[in-house]
Amino acid sequence: MTRKHPGRSDNLRRALAQEAARIMAEHGISDFFVAKKKAADRLGVSDGSAMLPKNTEIETALAEYQRLFGGESHTESLYAQRRAALSAMRYLEEFEPRLVGPVLTGTATEHSDVQLHLFAETAESVALKLMDRHVPYEVTERRVKMNAERVLAYPGVRFEMDDFEIEATVFPTDGIRQAPVSPVDGRPMKRANAFEVEALLDAQ
Repeated sequence: MTRKHPGRSDNLRRALAQEAARIMAEHGISDFFVAKKKAADRLGVSDGSAMLPKNTEIETALAEYQRLFGGESHTESLYAQRRAALSAMRYLEEFEPRLVGPVLTGTATEHSDVQLHLFAETAESVALKLMDRHVPYEVTERRVKMNAERVLAYPGVRFEMDDFEIEATVFPTDGIRQAPVSPVDGRPMKRANAFEVEALLDAQ
């Protein structure tokens, strides 16, 4: 059986994934679609979405980019982001916080926010907790994909912890049982509790 060599389309998809990863790492873009469209523009690709890489391909390329070019700087930045996440999670422990997104998976750039999922009867209870401790915050709203047909808007708060931006989305208390769909692979998002984040820090 002859081994199939990568064709032009495979090589182009790989180049687009690498360029999109570079854009995300260097310019703080977190939206995969925006990054891949910018990469297509820069490489002069106009063949349509069929040529564009999958989000999983870009995430793999981003991890490789950080391994090659991030080095110790990326490791230190990720450690600091996870420490900030753990500080915020301990502070908001009554809302059963879970770390999600690039800071959890390890592909965060220096521009990435720390993303938390909180679970409460009302978003106001989270805001009151921050107010009681004189922590400045702003109210936010995040559209979350729960499955292929269902997108819901949830309230949230944005605040600073250990010099990092924390973006916390507040779900109903029973929302802990169903994670939203990951924008990377379409599967339920990975969520980590405080003990799991501690283990990640110990392993770094």
